[in-house]
Amino acid sequence: MPKFSVVISVYNKEDFLEATLRSVMAQTFQDFEVVILNDGSTDGSEKIIEQFATDPRVRFYSEENKGAAAGRNYVIQKAEGDYIALLDADDLWQPGYLAEHHRMIEKYSQESVFATNSEVIDKGKVTPRRYSIPLPDEDVVVDFFEASYLDAILHSSTTVLKKEVFDRVGMYNPEVRSGQDTDLYVRIGLQYRVVFSAKVLVQYFVIKDSLFRRSKKLSDKPSFEEYESYEADNPALKKFLNLSRYSLCIIAKLEGNQEGFKKIYEKLDREMLNKKQRFLLRQSRKNLKQFLKLKNSLAQLGIKLSSFK
Repeated sequence: MPKFSVVISVYNKEDFLEATLRSVMAQTFQDFEVVILNDGSTDGSEKIIEQFATDPRVRFYSEENKGAAAGRNYVIQKAEGDYIALLDADDLWQPGYLAEHHRMIEKYSQESVFATNSEVIDKGKVTPRRYSIPLPDEDVVVDFFEASYLDAILHSSTTVLKKEVFDRVGMYNPEVRSGQDTDLYVRIGLQYRVVFSAKVLVQYFVIKDSLFRRSKKLSDKPSFEEYESYEADNPALKKFLNLSRYSLCIIAKLEGNQEGFKKIYEKLDREMLNKKQRFLLRQSRKNLKQFLKLKNSLAQLGIKLSSFK
């Protein structure tokens, strides 16, 4: 039985997939299997997978399109390793990625959730991740919510979990079209701590046509309503969910969804927001779009604005 099961669900990633798979096969720690699903791709992704499927460690499946959540659930359920290493089909691991996870697993044998740092590549520009905790010099055990008010400490290409974690918290929710990761991470954060390494061992590529970037509809996002009952006893969760509600309010306003905005706004604790966030909430849809356009223009010049500061 392999130590790690690297699980990848692929939908139309032919431009990136070969580099992703090569980064897996180049790992210095080699006790792993790769479980890949071609999730109904209409491009040349399957031909690329077939090139790697001659390796006995690679198990390859092809199905009609199931969607992002269902596709990930499929490969997780097929995995045979003790630990599940999540990986998106358009990201890259550094050669020491699995070795770092193996080191942390040996050091923190009582823990179940592990992650490393990463960097974001957007049109060739490299941006470090920003977390709501100071970056440690060494690995550290953190609370998911306390660490994730800016960027999430867990990511779909930086995270390794004991397979039994899914038995306890459940799988990805197929009913959530965009944001399934965050929904899963909330459930994980309620049950587990995260062992985090500040080493940058993953490159996350921002893809223009990704589902996350395309989806601007409130109905595609998780509402987090099922976690509200935990807020009273978990201040870090309350702050995390409040920031999530703020984001949903902005999405609703940009969408012109007045009913959706009102429903979420009523649950929003405005006292927990900063002045910039409260200012944006008061803006009209037209003004918000102008601010978003300005933000994107500044980003092209290397000036990054965030309403979460």
